[in-house]
Amino acid sequence: MEQGEGGPGASVTTLSPRLSLALLAPLLLLWAGLFVYPLLRLVPESLFSPSFTVEHYRRFFTVPLYLGVLLRTFRIAALTTACCIVLGYPTAYFLARLSPRWMKVLLVLVVLPLWTSVIARVYAWMALFQTNGLVNRVLLDLGVIREPLKIMYREEAVLVGMVHVLLPFMILPIFSVVRGLDPRLVTAAQNLGANGWQVFRFVVLPLSLPGAITGTMFVFILSLGFYITPALLGGPRLLMVATIIDQQVNEMLNWPFATAMAVVLLGLTLGLVGLFTRFVGFERIYRAT
Repeated sequence: MEQGEGGPGASVTTLSPRLSLALLAPLLLLWAGLFVYPLLRLVPESLFSPSFTVEHYRRFFTVPLYLGVLLRTFRIAALTTACCIVLGYPTAYFLARLSPRWMKVLLVLVVLPLWTSVIARVYAWMALFQTNGLVNRVLLDLGVIREPLKIMYREEAVLVGMVHVLLPFMILPIFSVVRGLDPRLVTAAQNLGANGWQVFRFVVLPLSLPGAITGTMFVFILSLGFYITPALLGGPRLLMVATIIDQQVNEMLNWPFATAMAVVLLGLTLGLVGLFTRFVGFERIYRAT
């Protein structure tokens, strides 16, 4: 432990590398035992059943059903991310321009879904979307439709439910970046004759891109592993990778094939994280969070 130098009365304490490692050791051991080890166990489980084989990976990538599920998972994740960007960016920009009083109130409303159980939120959407639910009753009473719409067990219902859950993960990174922008940059652009759209396009948007990219990474990667929302709002026909893994484990009792699918999904997720950090930079992502 060393004392740093500074002005009168200033004292900065720096820890030695060994002491820092000793303090972090319990957390690292906990992380390794509860997170890293179970993930590493997936690989031998998928390759040895009981002897070495790659049949489960070959099956996943050659059977049209499973490839279709993988493509659907990525398509729904991409659509969810796009919807969150369209809804989240204007919301974050609007929040950042509010007075502190109203900003705090509306931020609570943005974060509120994160404090509510995912199952409770999904069942609320099911109550709205079912054949005799509120949406169909209102449309029938207004004369807009003559018979109830089939909203449940469709991709659109899954998108609505996933966007509702993941939208805060898009709003908060963008809000944190926009809120931290130097207001003098906007003032300087206005003094040079830029109108509101030009200020947003040439000043605010480029400087807020790290927040938008971070939110995109969070939402897309979280969407790939969604299980409860697609299972309840999409039904048994709208399968995603997480739901089919659950079927293989709980219904088919085919653990090797389920772990092979989990390894593929994990590998694709880690690859996406690597691409994000390579082309965007970890420091920019860290500043946005």
